[in-house]
Amino acid sequence: MNRVRRNPFGVLFNEVNAVQEEFARLFGRVSPFATAEPAATGPLLNLWEDEQALYVDADIPGIDPTKLEVTVTEGNQLTIQGERAVPEIKGAAWVRQERPTGPFVRVVGLPALVDADKVEARYEHGVLRLTLPKHEAAKPRKIQVQTGE
Repeated sequence: MNRVRRNPFGVLFNEVNAVQEEFARLFGRVSPFATAEPAATGPLLNLWEDEQALYVDADIPGIDPTKLEVTVTEGNQLTIQGERAVPEIKGAAWVRQERPTGPFVRVVGLPALVDADKVEARYEHGVLRLTLPKHEAAKPRKIQVQTGE
């Protein structure tokens, strides 16, 4: 007969870890048990590129898009700012509240210089979609090779 031995502290460790992560989330600190990657202080996003532009999709559901502020500084630093209002629920008590509320800022270094005057931003179904055309200096150029003949 095989016996499965359980660590009696495993459940306790998981509970302590969950409490620490909740305090870290509430007070803006990273849990000592978190991964090496620091938590983002703003919306989660995807960033990709082709030869002509960089593209960003940022998940920001429940935000008034007129209150979003998107800026590009120094040609390669993207900042997304906004605020999610605290929902008013009358006659009820929170059981779990995981969606952050209040102001947020997300600053991302971009891998290429962009033309800030040509950036396009759309908000669709809770996703902020950005198209950041690359600056002419950042675009690849084909160089004609001369022969010695």
